[in-house]
Formats: sequence, structure tokens, C-alpha cells
Amino acid sequence: MKELAKSLIEKSKSFVYHKEHHIYASKVLKVIESQRGKLDSKNKKICKEYASDVFGHKKYAPWLITYSSFHNEFKEGWIPDNYYGEIVVPKIKGNYGEICNRTLILNKLIDRKFSTHIGYYINDLFVDLDNIYYQFENFKEMLFKNNSKIVFKAESSFQGKGVYVFNETSFNYDNIKKLGDGVFQKYIEQHQFFNQFNKSAVATIRLTSARNKEGEIEIRAGFFKFGRENDTHVKSTSALKIPFDIKTGELHDKVFFPDWTYADSIPEKKLSFYKLKFPNYEQCVLEIIRLHKTISYIGCIGWDFVVDNNNNLKIIELNGGHNGIWFDEMVKGPCFKGLGWEKLHKTT
Repeated sequence: MKELAKSLIEKSKSFVYHKEHHIYASKVLKVIESQRGKLDSKNKKICKEYASDVFGHKKYAPWLITYSSFHNEFKEGWIPDNYYGEIVVPKIKGNYGEICNRTLILNKLIDRKFSTHIGYYINDLFVDLDNIYYQFENFKEMLFKNNSKIVFKAESSFQGKGVYVFNETSFNYDNIKKLGDGVFQKYIEQHQFFNQFNKSAVATIRLTSARNKEGEIEIRAGFFKFGRENDTHVKSTSALKIPFDIKTGELHDKVFFPDWTYADSIPEKKLSFYKLKFPNYEQCVLEIIRLHKTISYIGCIGWDFVVDNNNNLKIIELNGGHNGIWFDEMVKGPCFKGLGWEKLHKTT
């Protein structure tokens, strides 16, 4: 009876999961169709057949149709985002992907010089980078000794939620206790390059690295995201995204809005961004590949980082769970072809 109940619960969760993805993919599809027209029936049929033949079920077709609609053609090698979350993530990451959400542990695994961490609030304890415990007032003094403002990021925060900016006046024990476990970070003074897009919120470069069949780490996808005026940090509800060439760090010619529409210019900005190149990009890529090698048992990681005003790489956060791939796949994919992910549903 217990096994039956467990099986029913898992099936119910799976049904809801795929239903939510279907709804989301359909919303994106409608926006794409409003700008590029509807995908023809021939390509829709190919998407459905490919979902069944390659991934084992038609429930993976909605994302393939959405990707294809953006390009007005089907491309072999695309990975549906719901297949990635249900099949790929458990197979290539297991529970170890969750390490990326445990900021104190993660800071022990990557080089401190790339980190913005100052300290942590864990299980009602205030801890610095050297595992020294503090009383609240002493911890507050330590945080603001060399910082006029700091960022607090709750564990398992995503899409800009759970991120707060404090100065010494607004920082108090009751507020932190309500927010729960998390990390205190230095407020990054970003490179001048990023100020031309937005000055009020630190911009973010997302690179997705993956372990290939030979065990080597490769950069497979990436996009640039930045906030709007008066944003204190990048949030999915307002951020703009620009794809870029992962080999060169040069921006593409389209900017994407939170409602998935796109244009060739940024509202309120007289800025020609096409072919603009990130500062120190090549060195950042080399460092991220090197860092991923130290935790290569996590098969795919989304790295959020920026370059500071001293031209140094600063890692904002790592995404080791279901780091969504649909935007990269739709705009620039297939990004993960040749990794063998499409065969993982056949393995036990």
C-alpha cells in the first residue's frame, strides 16, 4: 500500500509539473506568434514526433514547438526545458546540485577572491568566512566596517526574489531573522561598461557550463540581464535580457523584455549595443571552467557573475538545480547537442 501511495503521489507531481510547463510554454508561444507568425503544421508535427521518438513522450513537445516557432523551423538537438528538469537534472546532478543553494558550503569550494561573501546567517547563528561566530551587534559592526551597504540573499532565492539591500540604519536583527538563512554579500561596484545599461542595479552575465562525455567542462550557453531604472537588483519581473556570443562575449542585436517580446533597442536608452563586448570576458570564461572542474560532479551549472570596477570577476550566485534552459535553447539553441542528454530517459 505504501509503494502504491508513493507511486500515485509521484505521478501526481509529474502531471502537475508538466502541466505547468505546458502552460508556460504556450504563453511564450503566443507572444512569439504575435511577432513572428504561427508555426506551420508540418513543423508542429515534426516536434510532436520528435518528442515521442527521442524523449519518449509527447509531453515534451510544447517546448519544442515554442523553440521552433521562434525560428520558424525545427532544429534537431533541442532539449525541452521540462525534460531537462525531470530527466537530465536528476541524472547529471543528483542531490549535489543543491550544494549551490547552500552558500556557506559553496564558499569553501570556490576561490574566495571571486566571491562577494562577507558572512552568513545560518540556523540563527551569525558566521564569518572563517567560521567564527558573532553576537549580532559585533557581526553588524564587522559587516559595515568597510561597507556602506550590503546585500542579503536568502538561500534558495531565485528570479531576484529573496534579495535585499541594507545600510547600517536599516539592518536589524528582527528583519534578518524573518528572512531566514542566507548570505551577506558586498555590494559590487560594477565595471563602467554595465552602467550604460543600468546604474541602479548590478548587472548579471549568465553562463551555463556543462560536463561533456569526456568529462571536460564546456561553456554551452549564456545571456546578459540587467535591471530597469530604480531597480535595486536584477529581478525577473523587470529585467531585460540580451543574448551574446559565448565564444567572444559580444552582444547580439535583440533585447528581450519580461513578457518575452523583443526589440532591437532598449527603451529610454540611446545605446547601440550590438557587438559590444564584455570587459575581461575571456579570463572570466577560463576561471569559470576551472571552478566548475572542482565540482564537476554537478554536471551543469548556471553561473551568474559580473565584472567589477577593477576588472575582476565577481560571482553573484550559482544555479545547480533546475537552471532553466528554455531561453537559451529558444534563442540560440540547440545549445546542448552532443552531450547525450536525449538518451538519459532510457537509463536506470
